[in-house]
Amino acid sequence: MGSIEVGDILSVMDRDNQKQKIEVIGLLTIEDKEYAAFAFADDGQEKNEKEVGVFFYRNVDGGELAELETDEEYEKVSATFMEMLEAG
Repeated sequence: MGSIEVGDILSVMDRDNQKQKIEVIGLLTIEDKEYAAFAFADDGQEKNEKEVGVFFYRNVDGGELAELETDEEYEKVSATFMEMLEAG
């Protein structure tokens, strides 16, 4: 997936124009499209896996990240990511 690797921490602007740090927690390919799973970077508090909110971006030309376009795409990526986690 280009230069993005699991464990990388990126800075993004949220809807309130505040900088947030997110961490790459998984990479997956579905139907020749590449996706990255992210969670907010650890803020120093212990969290178990059930408390982590996960969101996804699709890798597009040039290594740019784009939001998923449809609920169907999100459901497919989310289900595949969960299967990947369960498989270990």
